[in-house]
Amino acid sequence: MFSTAVFSDTGLRMRLLWFLLLSLLSAVSGGTDSKAVTTTLTTKWADTPLLLEARYNAAPLSKMLHMTCVCTCCPHKDTDQAYYDLIVKKASALLSSVQVNMLKFALSLRAYSATVNSFQQIASNESPPSGCSAFVSIQGVKTCDDVIFEALLETAPERPKPYLFKGDHKYPGSNPDGPVVILYAEFGKPDFQRLHQVVSSKVREGLVTYVLRHYVANPSGKKVYLSGYGVELAIKNQEYKAKDDTQVQVIGENDPVDEVQGFLFGKLKTLYPDIKEQLKELRKHLVESTNEMAPLKVWQMQDLSFQTAARILAAPAVEALSVMRDLSQNFPTKARSITKTVVSSEIRKEIGENQKKINHSPLSPLTCSVFEMLRSEARVMEGLRSLHIETPYIHDILKLNVQPSDSDYAVDIRNPAISWINNLETDHRYSSWPYNVQELLRPTFPGVIRQIRKNFHNLVRPRLINHAAELLGVAEMFYANNIPLRIGLVFVVSDEDDIDGMQDAGVALVRAYNYISDEVDSQSAFEAVISMFNQVPIGGQLSVGDVVKVLEKRFPYVEVSSVLGADSTYDSNRKESRAYYQQTGVGPLPVVMYNGIPYPREQLDPDELETVTMQKILETTTLYQRAVYLGELATDQDVVDFIMNQPNVVPRINPRVLSTSRTYLDLSDSNDGYVRPVTFWVVGDFDKPSGRQLLYDAIRHMVRETLSLYHLFVQYNDTTSSLLAQHNGNRRKQQARSVQRRRNLTTKETATALQKGVDIGEFAVGGMDVSLFKSAYDSPKFDFLLSHAAYCRDVLKLKKGQRAVISNGRVSHILQVNAGFSLRASDLVMKVDALLSSQPKGDARVEYDFADDRYSAVKIRPKEGDVYFDVVAVVDPVTRDAQKLSPLLLVLKQLVNVNLRVFMNCQSKLSDMPLKSIYRYVLEPEVTFRSDSSFSPGPMAKFLDMPQSPLFTLNLNTPESWMVESVHTRYDLDNIYLEEVENIVAAEYELEHLLLEGHCFDVSSGQPPRGLQFTLGTASEPVIVDTIVMANLGYFQLKANPGAWMLKLRKGRSDEIYKIYSHDGTDSPADSDDIIVVLNNFKSRIIKVKVVSKCFLLFYLSNLFISKCMTCLLSFRGLTGGGKMEEPKLEKDDVINIFSVASGHLYERFLRIMMLSVLKNTKTPVKFWFLKNYLSPTFKEFIPHMAKQYGFQYELVQYKWPRWLHQQTEKQRIIWGYKILFLDVLFPLAVDKILFVDADQIVRTDLKELRDFDLEGAPYGYTPFCESRREMDGYRFWKSGYWASHLAGRRYHISALYVVDLKKFRKIAAGDRLRGQYQGLSQDPNSLSNLDQDLPNNMIHQVPIKSLPQEWLWCETWCDDSTKRSAKTIDLCNNPMTKEPKLQAAVRIVAEWTDYDQEIKHVHTEL
Repeated sequence: MFSTAVFSDTGLRMRLLWFLLLSLLSAVSGGTDSKAVTTTLTTKWADTPLLLEARYNAAPLSKMLHMTCVCTCCPHKDTDQAYYDLIVKKASALLSSVQVNMLKFALSLRAYSATVNSFQQIASNESPPSGCSAFVSIQGVKTCDDVIFEALLETAPERPKPYLFKGDHKYPGSNPDGPVVILYAEFGKPDFQRLHQVVSSKVREGLVTYVLRHYVANPSGKKVYLSGYGVELAIKNQEYKAKDDTQVQVIGENDPVDEVQGFLFGKLKTLYPDIKEQLKELRKHLVESTNEMAPLKVWQMQDLSFQTAARILAAPAVEALSVMRDLSQNFPTKARSITKTVVSSEIRKEIGENQKKINHSPLSPLTCSVFEMLRSEARVMEGLRSLHIETPYIHDILKLNVQPSDSDYAVDIRNPAISWINNLETDHRYSSWPYNVQELLRPTFPGVIRQIRKNFHNLVRPRLINHAAELLGVAEMFYANNIPLRIGLVFVVSDEDDIDGMQDAGVALVRAYNYISDEVDSQSAFEAVISMFNQVPIGGQLSVGDVVKVLEKRFPYVEVSSVLGADSTYDSNRKESRAYYQQTGVGPLPVVMYNGIPYPREQLDPDELETVTMQKILETTTLYQRAVYLGELATDQDVVDFIMNQPNVVPRINPRVLSTSRTYLDLSDSNDGYVRPVTFWVVGDFDKPSGRQLLYDAIRHMVRETLSLYHLFVQYNDTTSSLLAQHNGNRRKQQARSVQRRRNLTTKETATALQKGVDIGEFAVGGMDVSLFKSAYDSPKFDFLLSHAAYCRDVLKLKKGQRAVISNGRVSHILQVNAGFSLRASDLVMKVDALLSSQPKGDARVEYDFADDRYSAVKIRPKEGDVYFDVVAVVDPVTRDAQKLSPLLLVLKQLVNVNLRVFMNCQSKLSDMPLKSIYRYVLEPEVTFRSDSSFSPGPMAKFLDMPQSPLFTLNLNTPESWMVESVHTRYDLDNIYLEEVENIVAAEYELEHLLLEGHCFDVSSGQPPRGLQFTLGTASEPVIVDTIVMANLGYFQLKANPGAWMLKLRKGRSDEIYKIYSHDGTDSPADSDDIIVVLNNFKSRIIKVKVVSKCFLLFYLSNLFISKCMTCLLSFRGLTGGGKMEEPKLEKDDVINIFSVASGHLYERFLRIMMLSVLKNTKTPVKFWFLKNYLSPTFKEFIPHMAKQYGFQYELVQYKWPRWLHQQTEKQRIIWGYKILFLDVLFPLAVDKILFVDADQIVRTDLKELRDFDLEGAPYGYTPFCESRREMDGYRFWKSGYWASHLAGRRYHISALYVVDLKKFRKIAAGDRLRGQYQGLSQDPNSLSNLDQDLPNNMIHQVPIKSLPQEWLWCETWCDDSTKRSAKTIDLCNNPMTKEPKLQAAVRIVAEWTDYDQEIKHVHTEL
């Protein structure tokens, strides 16, 4: 085979070319040139500058500002490539070679385009001042004038500070207490430089907080071309012809490729135009000879997986990945040649042995978030390498699990110091409750708290008298209303022996409680305590007199002094209670614990405490149910022992050890050569006693241990600290001798003496250089103290005077005055620990153990001497994962140094073609350019030299959070027949939305608030999109784009019944009323929202409010279709809502005709609802004109298939799923009824009759299949087998026409039931073969179907000719006997179809 077809001598070229043509043309019949399909995907927003995107990957803001200035000083180069090279060159000065490759990859992916555009959206909502290409906002007031800026800065404190987002860039050195100045500008522009200088000068003066947000005043007219997605050309079944015969007008589409098997046909056509036709025939023969797609026999398919693996493994290692990509992505065209491959016994045996290991290993599924993973791993590995750790050890270190546990830690509540008010297991008041733990498994209504005579729920309240009143009231309310909650008190009062109850109110309270408990019972004692606090005036504190007054009233015969006085015998638990409180370490009072778990302080508000406790009871009940179901908890077990034996119960809660909220420093830049296990930096203001105490504790610990205390940092308060200690302690004996002097250094007396002028030498430590010590003390240079203070402020984020200990890079803030130093000291280990711990928490690393890799794995070795990524892949080469994985690995190999092993995981005894599509994965390692050094159009999926005989349908496989739509093509992408295409099919898609997903639960019931509505918008436009919460997992989704968005409950029933209780994964504080979500990347964003019913507490806690609750609960019906809707809606007679779906030009042609038939016969106004997901650009362009012409309304709806719901892979089955699975969430709540009419249907009556049809309580009505055409009896599958027994005499219904009562449908949660049944059945590939029909018929017993009269749907396939005259609609059903094409059947069966078709064509021609 020739490598090129262009030679130097013209005569020789002609002779050789004619020889080739003559030898090949005998095997070539006439035909057309080979064809190609290309696909691109762009963003909806304008192109973002690469310099702004580079900022997020290259370096910290301060360094990037320097880089920007350098780039600005250099004029913009003449070409795109020159400017790109300049960016990379400047970034290279700050980054390692691996990081530079990551930067190039990020720019190729356009990974940070969404980040840049999010700030553009935020800036646009700020309404930029007129004529300003850059501007500043000084606490809400905007300007781009330097003079006005100064005036606005003076008045800034009078205005509220703006909300700052988590991703905002704060300039180093900003004063957090100063006014907030936000600069909106584009890096590298003159206006940015001018305003940056103005604002940064104010930062240096300590006057402002400076925040930078990107803003491009004149966005580019171009779009961002994306990559990181797959494109599939699936081979369609042509059993039923579904191709439109309308001719396509081709407008200037050029062939992008001209090379086939080494021949440059574009060049040849130019050189030899007189043999152009013969060249076309030669090219077609070469293409078809390598793309043979003749069907295979079943026996030929059985070994295809092993044969493909053998072909890959036979290739040289450097080419193996390319071979895997070629074979897997073009499998339908390669399958026949692969069947000739011989598989060795060694390969089969080794794959089998490895599969035994794989089946017992937790393999992670393929993920495409390669960029984030690479960048994170590269940072850690390079940090470890900078510490001079050898590469083999780096991979061992990476396997260490240093991430904190997510557990809520509890303390043991089995302590006699706790005074229990009640006991559910023994108290008489609970005797009527059931005792068996199996009661937990009994079904109840959602939100009902089970009353079982077991101490499942325990509330402990350590208390001081000045923190008691309100929280005691909550405990009293729980007790009085028989909430199944055991309540205990821990009296934290003075434990001094010489203080009695006649002097101290706390001691009096304890003794009075003990006395009443002994004389009566603990419940009476608790009631007396409540009475004592009721005596206290608002704002006052409990006094001895209040205690005495209650005692005298309740026990008039008792001498108070004998109970409260010095000789009292009722003093038990006073010392034990304080000791228990101190031993548990639960923190400062007030404290409340549920089953030993302390509540966060923000939940101790009395109103909040009620809600949180009820929620915890419901959540914990689920855990108990699981334990009972699994046999881990039995009736005869002590429940409290079971709770306290859980792994989250600890002797003491030390927040510095157990907290999961941790801050780490990156300390990998330097190494002093010493290796120690722990290092501490002590930070404090050592002019203060608390700071000196912390320093002393650190020194004392250093003396006790043989470890080193490496650095002691100082932080300013109001005065310059006069003491900075830095020690390196390796001489234990010498330290021990001088410990008393070191203690003297840290005392208040020493500080006072130094201020009075005492010679510093008096306080010198033994073994030190006294003269050097005095010289350092007397030195006037205090710059290092200023730098320490700046470091504490800007890096450690500490307030003035705040103390902290940095342990192995982990920052622990010390807030309590009496919290001392109880940690160990470090160095190399510190830096490794800090580096690993600062990484985001992810899945634990697993080391896979394979039997061998000699015969069954592709092995690519890393370059020696460099840090490398250890990559292991396991793949079946004839799966969709292989189609994606091979290009990913090829790009990975170009980006970084890898030690790569790809193990084959083959299937045997295949009975069907494993891959029925040709696939391309769009991914490039760096930005590409044209020959003129301008940017190339962007990443593109190219299907070159495609076979022309199959019928293809084009699908995009995008990340879960992307919602894309086709925006430009002249061809039918659902039916691509390349024989009828002149050269290429170019498909252009657009990323229309990024998806915001979430899960919502009602804390009062633990269940999803089905029917609840959320809205998403901005401050200026609060409602841009809305959504409904599903009962399935409480799932909801909202369409958005990069920017800052506000999530709210929809005005109306939703916010009348519910309020937002908490939220997780958002960008606003947990206690904020406004939920702000910033979408600033292409990754999936999933949030969690908890809501609480406003009448929940009333319902549970007081019978006095039952009537009010009933009103509230009746209002709740409005959410689920049982009451007044949230949205104003038209009267039922005003509009008929018709839903339909279509994909491909033929079915869109049918759809337009169906619409026309409806409009011709229906007198009531009509609104059409179309599923937008699969409509072509042509239809979306035409429908507004048709709506104007015929006077109807229409709306395009779309919904992204949820990630948790079993995915379909075939486009037709996906469309079927949309017809039935999402009816409850596709349409607004205002739509009461919806009619579904198939696209290939003709309507001959007024559909108002169907809309008003009485469904007799059923949620939907379908027409049964006709049974009058007897010759089709053999095809009526529902008459025998599974369907006959399942239907039990009921009819099997067709899904071409149905009416849905959405109010009833939502009320009985029909959508949730259908999705639940689908999730179970769809796992079986042989189930739900006709998804949109089989599912509702399968669920007929749970979701009843009202059978419509037979005349509502006539279909020639199943109905005889005599019933046609009474048909109200005619459906063009496929005929399994004749397999007649749809167009041909439409003209023959429906007399008016041709007239409708011509009328629509006429309307189209007039446009």
